[in-house]
Amino acid sequence: MKNNRKQILVLGGGFGGLEFVKNFDSSLADVTLVDKQNHHLFQPLLYQVATASLAAPDIAEPLRTQFSKNKNVRVLMDEVTGIDLNREWVTTPHQSLSYDYLVIAMGGRTNYFGNDDWAKHASGLKTLSDAHRIRNEVLGAFEMAENLAEDSEERRRLMTSVVVGGGPTGVEMAGTLSELAHRYFKRDFRQIDPKQARVILVDAADRILPMYSESLSRKAVKQLEELGVEVLTGQQVESIEARKVVLKNQEIEAENIIWTAGVSANSITDNLDVDKAKGGRLKVLQDCSLPEYGNAFAIGDIAALEDADGQQVPGVAPAAMQMAKHVAKIIEEEIRRGSHGDREKERKAFVYKDKGQMATIGRSRAVASVGGREFSGFPAWFAWLAIHLVMLVGMRNRFTVFTKWIYAYVRNKPGARIIWRTVPSKVKAKREKQGFVL
Repeated sequence: MKNNRKQILVLGGGFGGLEFVKNFDSSLADVTLVDKQNHHLFQPLLYQVATASLAAPDIAEPLRTQFSKNKNVRVLMDEVTGIDLNREWVTTPHQSLSYDYLVIAMGGRTNYFGNDDWAKHASGLKTLSDAHRIRNEVLGAFEMAENLAEDSEERRRLMTSVVVGGGPTGVEMAGTLSELAHRYFKRDFRQIDPKQARVILVDAADRILPMYSESLSRKAVKQLEELGVEVLTGQQVESIEARKVVLKNQEIEAENIIWTAGVSANSITDNLDVDKAKGGRLKVLQDCSLPEYGNAFAIGDIAALEDADGQQVPGVAPAAMQMAKHVAKIIEEEIRRGSHGDREKERKAFVYKDKGQMATIGRSRAVASVGGREFSGFPAWFAWLAIHLVMLVGMRNRFTVFTKWIYAYVRNKPGARIIWRTVPSKVKAKREKQGFVL
């Protein structure tokens, strides 16, 4: 239904999109939020779903629930298939949506750096489907190993996981996988010894967590090795095959290969005729708007921005949320003034406030850099838990996650170790050929 109110179209219900809608004064305009999922996903805890520490509903909140009391906000579960910046509309399989202001906050996707065929053998970690697949395959591999009558190369491969990428997600995934096998599985099996499981973290850089100081990187390596993780740095992946990672000087046979080495922009950017940075991210001006399109903004992982202080804004949740608040304020002020799209003279440049970085490694292990101070171990781990609990969307989720974390810490055993399929998908075909079905 058409009216005289401005129409704000927000694409993506991640940190940026959700924060924009929360902060924008919807008494000034009608807001439509479009996402192909019906929920907001708290991606920093996605690895805990993949490693059976949490269940999917614990880190997801229905978008409609967030705005059920705001009659000026409409939520559409739909997939964006095209953006026409000149005609000012967005297309989906079901409809065309016009806008006065557009906020593109569609996030990123796994980047295999031109080796997209590796995706068949190395799982990315961006969605709940990815997390469920990894969990099924990791847990399923141990179940398959338990069924083998004797120790063998196949059993060792089933109990080996390789994580490619030494950033925060890779470090968190590797540490938790090792803890899962070496600590939590140790009494659960009879034929196999989970302490013999291998978790290998591979990165092409000369150290993990390159965004941290060298001191914190060394401390992270030490904590990972205490958990039994093998850390291989300066190792470029040359190819990934079925159950095999090929490095320059060695080949590693592993049943599970997890790729956390890179992020590129959402594929919607492929067909946009605008300036782009590395990974397809949209180059934006310092007010977060697209050049030549003053009423279109990009925020979060999909945007490439050097802020007013000259620093490259990182693709992290706090940055996306800060950008969202900045853009909401700009649009509110322009609607109030009636100066639609007049950005050059009146818009303030975005300035990113770096509130620090944290990466958890395992139980009582983490590294953190906050306010110029660096710390590690239990204090960093506790700070990481507290901050992520506060950031988590939804009181029910906060309570559930807090309760599960306390239970896992006190009882030394996480929950949610459920396999949705009887065997891992990539093992299933091989086993069925051999006449063996779990």
